[in-house]
Amino acid sequence: MITSLLVANRGEIACRVFRTCRELGIATVAVYSDADADALHVREADTAVRLPGSAPGETYLRGDLVVKAAQAAGADAVHPGYGFLSENAGFARAVQDAGLTWIGPPPEAIEAMASKTRAKELMGLAPLGEVTEADLPVLVKAAAGGGGRGMRVVRELADLAGELAAARAEAASAFGDGEVFVEPYIEGGRHVEVQLMADAHGTVWTLGTRDCTLQRRHQKVIEESPAPGLAPGLVADLHAQAVRAARVTGYRGAGTVEFLVAGDRAHFLEMNTRLQVEHPVTEAVFGIDLVALQLRVAEGHALDEEPPPARGHAVEARLYAEDPAAGWAPQTGTLHRLDVPGVRLDTGYTDGDTIGVHYDPMLAKAVAHAPTRAEAVRKLAGALERATVHGPVTNRDLLVRSLRHPEFTGARMDTGFYDRHAASLAAAAPDPHAPLAAALADAHGHSRFGGWRNLRSQPHRKRYRTEADGTEHEVRYDHTRGGLTAEGVRVLTVTPTAVELEVAGVRRQFTVTRYGERVHVTTARGDTALTALPLLPAPTARRAPGSLLAPMPGTVVRVAEGLAEGAAVTAGQPLVWLEAMKMEHRVYAPASGTLTALHAAPGRQVEVGALLAVVQAAAEPEESV
Repeated sequence: MITSLLVANRGEIACRVFRTCRELGIATVAVYSDADADALHVREADTAVRLPGSAPGETYLRGDLVVKAAQAAGADAVHPGYGFLSENAGFARAVQDAGLTWIGPPPEAIEAMASKTRAKELMGLAPLGEVTEADLPVLVKAAAGGGGRGMRVVRELADLAGELAAARAEAASAFGDGEVFVEPYIEGGRHVEVQLMADAHGTVWTLGTRDCTLQRRHQKVIEESPAPGLAPGLVADLHAQAVRAARVTGYRGAGTVEFLVAGDRAHFLEMNTRLQVEHPVTEAVFGIDLVALQLRVAEGHALDEEPPPARGHAVEARLYAEDPAAGWAPQTGTLHRLDVPGVRLDTGYTDGDTIGVHYDPMLAKAVAHAPTRAEAVRKLAGALERATVHGPVTNRDLLVRSLRHPEFTGARMDTGFYDRHAASLAAAAPDPHAPLAAALADAHGHSRFGGWRNLRSQPHRKRYRTEADGTEHEVRYDHTRGGLTAEGVRVLTVTPTAVELEVAGVRRQFTVTRYGERVHVTTARGDTALTALPLLPAPTARRAPGSLLAPMPGTVVRVAEGLAEGAAVTAGQPLVWLEAMKMEHRVYAPASGTLTALHAAPGRQVEVGALLAVVQAAAEPEESV
């Protein structure tokens, strides 16, 4: 019987497992890096143990330290969560060798499926050998790990060597294993998976299907269960292949078998020998707690002969601290407020927490369940639209628009959805009346006597910048005997935190929240983030033409081979590679010319806007006459 459990992970998944443990009366133990000393999962645990280490991203990969932490805290079981050591057979053995209960499949099953190349062999498949033009496009993929890391699409044979090197470097950084392989890249398909739960007594459950087709950078963004529009025969085939994967590996616990579905054919991708990020949609549809089932199976209990029946439809959206309009660049800073009403919210953050650069930028998962798919999608889109997300830029607006896009509502999406629609879905749409609402609320909050004058004077002015698109606004309003007024609208009520305007005969309510110079104006249509500006613009610092600035805070992991001051570069050539939140980002030469300055060096920590390099563009040749 498990009495105390350590979660060898952090953030949202640690908090998720702790929630089930509290319901079952099991004591909880957290581990943390120095960067996570004040994290929510640490505060929620009954006991917490620091993992020593100088590199926060590597700390959670030290299985020996995690086992020592479990022993020091008196835990009798270890749950790996997902990511980090969750699919590491050596870690699973170390846990068992220490006399602790491992909440996961047998190490042998992990070994069998941890390498995607071996998994394909077990399923009667094999990766590509030597790649030719006829094989293109292909997908370079990390043999270990997941989450889109170490994955590259190659469309030109000349790009293969470089993409292989980049994938190996990213996979080694993320998983400690640089092995990669190449497989055909199937365009226009859907990503569909089957949730498994198996016990030690020969019972294997297949818990429906999930569709995880909407992805950016090969990382899932929106998931749902069941996968819509699949023929019954195809579903039966997916379930049969999933059961086969479980049988050939002697599987036990929760696992997921992933496929790429094109037409009526299913192509095996991999088996994840752990709990998936998107497991809540399955829990909602089947009315179960997969973590509780993991614990029961680990204690040796048998599953019922059949799983409970599926009911309704569930949709999950991953809320990321990232800017989709800036190439999905991760964002950092203080998360002042997070509230998504009316749906399940799984998160590892709470109000006031800091979003750093060391880990995945996912803030939360919002999950809606309803009798039908259309109702679940509508419910989730509405909840996200009404959500309060105050802090760094997020993908919230993109999620709302994605859920309402006709390709998604009509279940006609494929894995190229964001390749086609990201630009339009990420386009800024700030509320045009948000700056006025912010100015009126501020004026009311700072005026003791109403501010009106007997003699007509110049209107009051305030300036704001809309964070979504950088547009600057100057708004004007008047203090009168009757209160605050502004042209083009009727001001109905004003308080320091709420404004009601009548715009073209329609009454609209605005909630105004301030965090220093940052102002969030929230309506039923969403949120607009503003920054208050001085009335006179401050002089801007001049940068040399061709300056390459860090698009995000992170670490320089490498620079182009042979790159030095005086080197010739070509437009679009990758010069510097940054790692932020476990993802690699390239900084490209803006033009062909000469590198006149290089400030980036491997291992250097940089803030957003830091000068990395300067490229002096080549002079345009003069036209002959």
